[in-house]
Amino acid sequence: MSRERFVVHLPVVAEDLVAARRLARVITRALGFLADIDRGGTTVSREDTQSVHHWVYCDRRLAGRRRCSRPADHDGGCDHPTAT
Repeated sequence: MSRERFVVHLPVVAEDLVAARRLARVITRALGFLADIDRGGTTVSREDTQSVHHWVYCDRRLAGRRRCSRPADHDGGCDHPTAT
């Protein structure tokens, strides 16, 4: 039996989009021990425009089937991840 994928919507309060993305990174790090969390697929949307998603992580494919774990829209290349 294959497992289905779901999106869990968790409303939060933040000052702006940058702060909301930062909070999302904190939440995904805190839940990182759970194998079923797809950190790279994390997005943030404003409550009144939930159809517009803003990526939290870059998530570009790297060598060895890894993904870039740097913040979305980061400067520089993906080959030197920094703390998120």
